[in-house]
Amino acid sequence: MALVTGESLKAELGTFDIPYQDDSVLDKMVAQCICNRIQAVEMVHEWVAYSTTKNGVLLTTDTLDHFDHEVLSKKNKSKKSLRKEETHNRTRDIHSLQDLIEAEEEEENLLDAYSTPAKGSQKRALTTPEHPHSKRSAALLSSPGLLLSPARFSPSTTPSQKYSQRGGKGEVAVSFGVVQGTRWASRKNLGAGVQLQLLEGPEDSLGCSYKYMFQRLRDVRNVLTEKIEELGDDLRNHFNIEEFAPVSLPAQDSITVLGQVCCDSNGKLNAHSVLLEAGPEQGGQLVPVDLSELKEYSLFPGQVVALEGMNTTGKKLMASKLCEGVPLPFYSSEVRMEMDEEPVNILVACGPYAPSDSLTFDPLLDLINVIVKDHPDVCLLLGPFVDSKHEQIEKAQVTETFEDIFSRCIKSIVDGTKSVGCHLVFVPSQRDIHHHFIYPQPPFTLPSLSKDQAQRVTLVPDPCTLLIDGVTLGLTSTDILFHMSAEEISCGTGSDRFSRILKHMLTQRSYYPLYPPVEEVNMDYEKFQSFAQMPLTPDVLVIPSELRYFVKDVVGCVCVNPGRLTKGQVGGTYGRLLIQRRAGAEDGSRVSPCLAAQVVKI
Repeated sequence: MALVTGESLKAELGTFDIPYQDDSVLDKMVAQCICNRIQAVEMVHEWVAYSTTKNGVLLTTDTLDHFDHEVLSKKNKSKKSLRKEETHNRTRDIHSLQDLIEAEEEEENLLDAYSTPAKGSQKRALTTPEHPHSKRSAALLSSPGLLLSPARFSPSTTPSQKYSQRGGKGEVAVSFGVVQGTRWASRKNLGAGVQLQLLEGPEDSLGCSYKYMFQRLRDVRNVLTEKIEELGDDLRNHFNIEEFAPVSLPAQDSITVLGQVCCDSNGKLNAHSVLLEAGPEQGGQLVPVDLSELKEYSLFPGQVVALEGMNTTGKKLMASKLCEGVPLPFYSSEVRMEMDEEPVNILVACGPYAPSDSLTFDPLLDLINVIVKDHPDVCLLLGPFVDSKHEQIEKAQVTETFEDIFSRCIKSIVDGTKSVGCHLVFVPSQRDIHHHFIYPQPPFTLPSLSKDQAQRVTLVPDPCTLLIDGVTLGLTSTDILFHMSAEEISCGTGSDRFSRILKHMLTQRSYYPLYPPVEEVNMDYEKFQSFAQMPLTPDVLVIPSELRYFVKDVVGCVCVNPGRLTKGQVGGTYGRLLIQRRAGAEDGSRVSPCLAAQVVKI
């Protein structure tokens, strides 16, 4: 299918001398072509037929909306039912497959010419049978479904049946804030724009790829030591601790020690395997910790804590009090807030954008339809876009390069949302097979974007902190929730696991506080120290995960797990937020800028 552009539509309209309002009409037609999978010629033909029945109605964005509702949506439904019938009939139509079977036989003969004969093959009679029929042809005739595999065709020809048959489309799964009567559409005028930037600034953020796999153990140790010392200073000031004692020095009185939690083996952390590793200023040694006297605790490997207790022998600390970290302050803007400021509507979606049994990107097309319908101001799109865990990619069944699939995916998003004019933010993922899978992860590079397209596209690293109209958003596509859920231990906390882990992230001031990281995360600690720490506590933390979606308020930060757009072969969820910079309450307390949030089924 050729790519539909504004120029191709303009040429087709010129053939029939059809006038149109302005270039925004072309942008909207491009989005409709992409969402409905039709060519420019077919689109113009349909419009000519429609306008004739409507007494030559003018081509404007408003009339295109009616045209989409009355013609394209109905045509799309009839196409889907026809496609099912064609698939059903194709299994019985042998003659229509003859050309494909002959191509398979030619390929088999070519492979045989370069292959080594198997044992016993010399015993076969070297005579040509009267009706030659290869085993592969027989298999294809008995199972025509194999002809539709991505190994034989472009991946876009085998739509996922389970995804298309999903239920609950558009249902709200989770709500937060005042959602009664909330209008989930842009309140800003098209082209008015939204102030969006990386909080760290271009010079202090990870803007391009870098060399990795050169770090030394000494450098890793220095990064961890600095983290212990920095968080230790804040713990000392917050809890009014005079000084931290060495962890291995015998003492008959109660002492307070500082260190990093770790496990005494390579296994999973439990209540009897907790060690505290001190920094160099506290002796730099390991001491086992007895947690039996603590009424409540929540610990994970890599957590920096202060423990108060007895260490009479110097070989085991009997902990009696646990002092955890404190979050950083929130962002405070020096710019005066306008009284008539409109809220910003943000859509959040996380890949994979294709079901596991197909690379048709049907969920992505449905998401573009949602964007065109709701007109959000900002779209935060997190990877993976080309998922390394996709079945067809793992089995090497794709017929395009990974870069081409990614470019086609991004091109569809940018062109399909041009009529909306929303700002697009692309965040990479460790699972993007075409990109560097190192943490922190550099942003994508899209050299094919035109100047106009680049103005509304922002490429950011993973993780990052964004500033959108005076509201800060923390973003990460790495599934730290899943990783920490497998390692965290707790007792008597009375809170759910998600809230505990999110609080740990905010108090440890890091987008990935777990140490050592899981095997699938390739950590570069030099860049980790510079680019994976939270510069402040974000107003909103977007943290997609394989675990169940949610929206929670944790120590004043609204944490959103929008889920993934696809879950295996079925549809998933996406999120939407309504944010607005707000003045403090009369008593001086902070008011959350997140007015409302929802998680919606695609």
